[in-house]
Formats: sequence, C-alpha cells, structure tokens
Amino acid sequence: MTTTNSSSAPLPDHATHLFSPYDLNGKAIAPNRFFKSAMSEVLAVQGVHLPTDGHLRVYARWARGGTGIIVTGNVMIDPSALGEPGNVVLENDTHLDRFAAWADAVHQANPDAHVWMQINHPGKQTPKFLTTHPVAPSAVPLGKALENTFAPPRALNHEEIEGLIRRFATSAGLAQKAGFDGVQIHGAHGYLVSQFLSPHHNRRTDQWGGTPENRRRFALETYRAVRTAVGPDFPVSIKMNSADFQTGGFEGDEAFELIAALSAEGIDLIEISGGNYESPAMTGAKQSTTEREAYFLEFASKARNHTDAALAVTGGFRSVRAMEAAVASGATDFVGIARALTLDPDLPKHAADNPDYTCDVGRPSTGFRALDMMFMIAISYYESQIRRMARGQNPDPSMSAWRTVLQSGTALGKAAFRKRRA
Repeated sequence: MTTTNSSSAPLPDHATHLFSPYDLNGKAIAPNRFFKSAMSEVLAVQGVHLPTDGHLRVYARWARGGTGIIVTGNVMIDPSALGEPGNVVLENDTHLDRFAAWADAVHQANPDAHVWMQINHPGKQTPKFLTTHPVAPSAVPLGKALENTFAPPRALNHEEIEGLIRRFATSAGLAQKAGFDGVQIHGAHGYLVSQFLSPHHNRRTDQWGGTPENRRRFALETYRAVRTAVGPDFPVSIKMNSADFQTGGFEGDEAFELIAALSAEGIDLIEISGGNYESPAMTGAKQSTTEREAYFLEFASKARNHTDAALAVTGGFRSVRAMEAAVASGATDFVGIARALTLDPDLPKHAADNPDYTCDVGRPSTGFRALDMMFMIAISYYESQIRRMARGQNPDPSMSAWRTVLQSGTALGKAAFRKRRA
C-alpha cells in the first residue's frame, strides 16, 4: 500500500516523510529527503584538477539510484591550496565545459535529481607534499601528532582574506554558469572557514577574530559574496560543525549564533556535521556504537529554535527506519548520507522497497592499525568503491581493506604512502 504526494508520485507507506518532496524557498524542489553528502573522489588527474569521465559516471550512478540532492566532493577554489591529490579545482572558465558535462551527466541520468557543487579552501589542512607554506587565520599548527604531516601555517593578512572571499564567490558563479543546481560552502571539518570559526585556531585580534562575532565574519562575508555572485534565486548551502570536538574549539552557543546569523542573511540549507582532522567525529570515531544512528540529530533539534532554513544531518544513518524517524521528528529536513552510498548507490530505491532496509558501512581494517592509519582505511576504503563506479563497475561491499591498500597505491602512486588527512 502506498500514498501519493501532490504530483501523484507514489510514496512508500513506511517512509512517507523520507520520500516526500521539499520546497527550498521557491528556488528548487527536491524530489525526496536523501542528501548525498560530499566525499572526496580523488579522481582528478594530478596537475590538471578537472572533472574526468570517472566523475561523470559516478555522479550519474548516484542520480539513477534516486538520491534527491547530490553534493560533489570538495571543489577547491585555488590550485595552490589543495586538500589532497586528485582534488578538482574551479577558479576560471577556461575548461568550464568539463564542469558543464559533470552537471549534465546527473541531469541526463535523472532529470529530477539536483547536483550541488561544494566549494572549499583547506587552509592549513593541506599535507606538506602538496603545500609547504599553508595559510590560516593564525599561525597555529595542527596538533595531535600531525606536525610531521602538515606544515605550520602563516597567518593571512587582510588583503589575502578578502581575496579568498572573492575566490569563493568566483567559483560559485562559475558553478552556476556550468549548470549546477546549487552550491555549498564547506565550513566544517577544520578547513579554512571552520578555522576562522574556531577560538583555538583563530587567535586574531582584528576584525576577523577575538570575539564570536568577528570569528564568524569570514563565514558570513563568504556567504554574502557567494549570494551576490549567484543571485537571489539560486540555492546556497553551508556545511558546518555542530562542534569541533576539541578543547577550545567551536561549539555550543557560537554554533547556534552562526546558524541564526546565516539564516537572517537568507541561506537556504544548513548541513550539520562535526569534527576536524585532529578530532574526526565525522567518521564516527567519537561516537558510541550504542548511540542513535544520526550522530548530530540532537544538535539539529536544538538548532530548529534558531533557524527557518532547511536542515540536513550527516553522519551515522544506516536504516530506513532511522532515516524516516529523523525526518518525521522535524529535527532535520534531509538525511545526509555519504559512505553508505558508495556501497549501495541504489540506497533510496532499496529503502523505498524494503521497510527493514539497512546499509551498515562497518569498519574496514587490514588488521594492522599502523597500516590502516597510513592508508586512512576509514576513508580510502570508500574512495576505492568510488573508483570502481568511476570505471563503470558496481561497488563491492565484500572487498577487503587489503585491496584498498593495493588500489590506493596504484591510483595515487607515491602520494598514497604519504599521509593526506587525519
């Protein structure tokens, strides 16, 4: 038995909220509440930084699977500031046709699907072998034994800060021109925007730091510049931390104040996550297996008191029952899914067909902790699944972590043996 929405599309009775459409301030109508959160694809050719045919295959695959809003892996705004090898960069329109092909691949695969480009700058979270002189709000190095992997940053000056804001706006305008349906500013996970928000990482005493209001100035000015570039009718989102999960980091009232400030400016959607390289809560490392599936749902329910913007919660969702309950509760409007979609790109279709559907991503391991850390198996395992789809193959959930080690070495060469992230 099914019910229908206003367009007479059938809705599964066990997940009527999850499969209902959502109107984003009259700017777009998402066909359902599945929100593919950004994952780095690591598919671009080093030194070229453009979308490949592999990108087109992967994103078309997710579109065919029924995901309503598909967010790209982080697209960098500056080729001199990469988060890892294989990043895509969009800074001018020289090869905009490749980006147009990326967006078109999604629309051809599923005309109802929306594809948003996530734009990002890593700040100091860029490994030494990519950037020997990174920049950040303040000259505060990464801790937690990351000093050997990431070089100490220098503090940005005022002119450089304004230049980076312009770069975010330029990339957003180019994404719109290329045919993407929206953009997302990456303000989470310890990248540059997140660094400005953090009292630990931002120790400035000028207009860009020193108080909560000044620390969120960079995020707000970036949003304003992006909004000016794309106009009033184009969806703009931000991904932000509920907390950094580190002493002296961004959390609590400052997070709610940012949400309220962005909402007053007219942001369309806020995706909630948490953590950074020093404290990777976004991977589940800080979460108990006995907790509810959605790591940040409790925070989102409180955020409702500070915003009328759409909310997406990312991290931990596995079962259709938990996804439906989260949306039905009103705490979130969208269910953010990342790793599970690399194992099952047809997850929305399977969730519609089976009320007991679950996709448990588990914790892949070689059995050797040092090797797992060197190859970042908790992340690279899922990049391996993305590479399979990039070749036109289906994901292989039974694939061993050892195959990830081999494939990472083959795909990334020497870079695979250098630590790229936390």
